[in-house]
Amino acid sequence: MNRPETIEGTAEKVTAAGGKGISVRCDHSKPYEVAGLAERIQAEVGVVDILVNDIWGGDPLVDWEKKLWEHPLDDTLAVIRNGVETHVITSHHLLPLVLRSDAGLVVEVGDGKADVAYRGNIAYDIVKSAVVRLAESLNAELSGTRAMAVSVTPGFLRSEAMLELAGVTEQNWREASDFGGGFFAYSETPHLLARGLAAMAADPRRARFAGTCLGSWDLMHEYEVVDLDGSSPDWGRVDARARQSTLTDGFPEVGTR
Repeated sequence: MNRPETIEGTAEKVTAAGGKGISVRCDHSKPYEVAGLAERIQAEVGVVDILVNDIWGGDPLVDWEKKLWEHPLDDTLAVIRNGVETHVITSHHLLPLVLRSDAGLVVEVGDGKADVAYRGNIAYDIVKSAVVRLAESLNAELSGTRAMAVSVTPGFLRSEAMLELAGVTEQNWREASDFGGGFFAYSETPHLLARGLAAMAADPRRARFAGTCLGSWDLMHEYEVVDLDGSSPDWGRVDARARQSTLTDGFPEVGTR
């Protein structure tokens, strides 16, 4: 992806937050590498309590201006392999370790819920729709075990890459509120979804969500978590109101606290 962030840097952040971060390079499109990862986890830890599957890597392959018949076929198929096959491979090798947990949780991370309209590119749309369905299917197969599966989606994500595109940092991101058609003003950091997931994982009644697709905003309201800057961006509300409005209506008045 040609990004400066690294898996080692992520592991360091985990350790700094009080955990123990261990970075492992693994190509999830290669079954033998994922099998090796599973073997290492089994030897060193013995169990997987929470499996968060957020594998993607398709951005450089998507040309949003081309229709399916115009889009390079190799790139189209690679997007589907990167976004769907990798998830299946990972679940195949790691679910046996999830089943060893007293309350295993599988989280499929996508982009949008099941009712999202066409996302502008065939391969991208297939992948993001499939992730929601995969969680439903996994949860059905986990029936009768102590494990469950859900899918989740962030809202307008204020990632490092998006901050760079907007020409701002996390400290002054509001200066670029007009970026992204004005919706950047309602963006969120990856921390909001992560905090919601952590709260759900610790919830003894979380089985009520089994097989469902949850937005970061759903988890935010359910568990009363806030984003890194203390705000509560409700993308579900913004998106719903935006669909009902026209371009001349302006943007929905949805505040944060």
